[in-house]
Amino acid sequence: MLVRPAREIDFEPIAKLTNYFIRETTIHFGTVELSASELREQWQASRDRYPFLVAEVDGRFAGYCKAYQWRSREAYQWTPECGVYVEDFVRRRGVARALYLRLFDVLARQGFHSVVAGIALPNEPSVRLHESLGFAASGTVKDAGWKLGRWVDVGFWQKILAPGAAPKPLEKPRD
Repeated sequence: MLVRPAREIDFEPIAKLTNYFIRETTIHFGTVELSASELREQWQASRDRYPFLVAEVDGRFAGYCKAYQWRSREAYQWTPECGVYVEDFVRRRGVARALYLRLFDVLARQGFHSVVAGIALPNEPSVRLHESLGFAASGTVKDAGWKLGRWVDVGFWQKILAPGAAPKPLEKPRD
């Protein structure tokens, strides 16, 4: 398995995977499918601050993870939100874990203090993954979104990347 920074050419398979989760699940709260161009533009606008990683297995696109702004007020700048999506052919084979481990390493080196994950509930596999990586449950927002004909709760989990560390200037992502 190869985990690497996203490149321009990755956004066709990223869009295809993202749109599956938008169309078929409550895991992604989007309701309108996104084009590769739209996703590429989002990445380009924030890639100097927030990492976006891709996994390949046997030369095939296997999934991606990303960090992005959690809240907009300045004091929140040390805590991004993260998400990971993997293809069916690699589920439960360690791809999401590998992506996240690399992401957390990059975030910590950049100076981020913690990271937040929102999980549409119920989603026991995602809860297990996040907790196995050191996330702790932080709370649940009941009926946070309406999708696929029902109200969906969202649980939040948080992982501290740099315990007790004072903020330092945030750095540009590095491989």
